[in-house]
Amino acid sequence: MSKKTVLSALVCLATLCMGVNAAELNAYTVMPEKYASRIFAEFTKDTGIKVNFLRFSTGEALARLTAEKGNPQVDALLGGPADMYAAAKKEGILEAYRPADSDAIAPEMRDPENYWTGVGVIPLCFLTNTKFLKKNNMEAPTKWADLLDPRYKRNLQMADARTSGTATERIFSLVKIMGEDEAFKYQKQLNANIQMYTKSGAGGAMPIATGQCASGIFYVVDAMDIQQQGYPVVITYPEDGVSYGIEATGVIKGGKNNAEAKKFVDWVASKKFAEFIVANKINYVPTRSDVKTENPLLDLSKINMVQTDVTWKGEKRKEYTQRWINEVIK
Repeated sequence: MSKKTVLSALVCLATLCMGVNAAELNAYTVMPEKYASRIFAEFTKDTGIKVNFLRFSTGEALARLTAEKGNPQVDALLGGPADMYAAAKKEGILEAYRPADSDAIAPEMRDPENYWTGVGVIPLCFLTNTKFLKKNNMEAPTKWADLLDPRYKRNLQMADARTSGTATERIFSLVKIMGEDEAFKYQKQLNANIQMYTKSGAGGAMPIATGQCASGIFYVVDAMDIQQQGYPVVITYPEDGVSYGIEATGVIKGGKNNAEAKKFVDWVASKKFAEFIVANKINYVPTRSDVKTENPLLDLSKINMVQTDVTWKGEKRKEYTQRWINEVIK
């Protein structure tokens, strides 16, 4: 056998071994796929760890993780509201882990027992088609009651509470602002103006952008994505108050690639990640105190933010979803 043949064989063997031993991470994400794919690609670029991921809505991800609890199929979870993580913690799905260099993340943006870490803040907002407003001689909504205007009849799209964290956030907002009974009474009235409830939180944003419907309620990250694409839309916040989601991350208990999962959570909690999302217009407000965004729409001091306890959200999630089914859409 020639030296050249032996060398070629050794190179092939080395390549094969590297492929077998290459570090990888399996993950579920609730972030929009266009953002998640860029984030995972940047993580791979920084660490060499390959990421295999699937994207689900909040409800779908939680249901899947619960069903797989005895035999986890993924190692980490990226995105989705912290109350989903609170529910997952209660189900024993998550492993406690405090990411490195997370002191710059305020305690209220982290689980007190380190089962999840918040990496972005996203308030709810109204997204409205400006052509519809002009045609109907209307102003963009600035109060929750504005959406009851009969000119919006069958012209609103928003998320379905059975599958979407955006929808449960909407319910939490209304309960905190109006009180529980009034919040569900309002949603029953609002239902008359609903054209469609969408599976995912962002599902109604594009129909609003293209004029298939008029307005809806979204996390600001999804609304700003539509605006940045140049569609005729306006983003406003309810003056009477709105709650916000804490976009989080965490390690799945019993995942096969535990070390890689912890490296990922370290990376997502880092200053470098926060700077990456700001630079790339991935419009979450960083939870780190040492990274700021200059976009005026993300200036939280200008929004009437209603405080909602994450544990309370996790505990009320199922109850309020069921009540929404029974009292609003039936």
